[in-house]
Amino acid sequence: MKIFQQVFQLKERKRGFHLITGEVTYALPQINEINTGMCQVFIQHTSASLTINENADPTVRMDFEMYFNKAVPENDPDYQHDDEGSDDMPAHIKASMMGSSVMIPIRNGRLAMGTWQGIYLCEHRNYGGARSFVVTAWGE
Repeated sequence: MKIFQQVFQLKERKRGFHLITGEVTYALPQINEINTGMCQVFIQHTSASLTINENADPTVRMDFEMYFNKAVPENDPDYQHDDEGSDDMPAHIKASMMGSSVMIPIRNGRLAMGTWQGIYLCEHRNYGGARSFVVTAWGE
């Protein structure tokens, strides 16, 4: 069994849904040493999240942003946690809805995602800053 792990950081991105699959595989090139295994990508933040979805048509990512902004609106007077701005509490809720990690099978040294799948960084803050990740791969 081989186990590899890397901590890496991505530069600040604007609010929205961003493909980061290439940056994840770049951060842990040892994935190519695993024939059969798993890869976990974990984001170390509470106001951004990760998911896997459509990697070709950018309007899918735009529609994700539109949907979550409708589902979890800003400026709700019932929010108590608002010290960091009107986007802060909604960002925490969206991050919990989406999740802080994704698991992807590894097959023949590559992430075994479908043709149209990619890893999304879901940035829920207007100014979230750089984001830190831990990527771990293990297998034979």
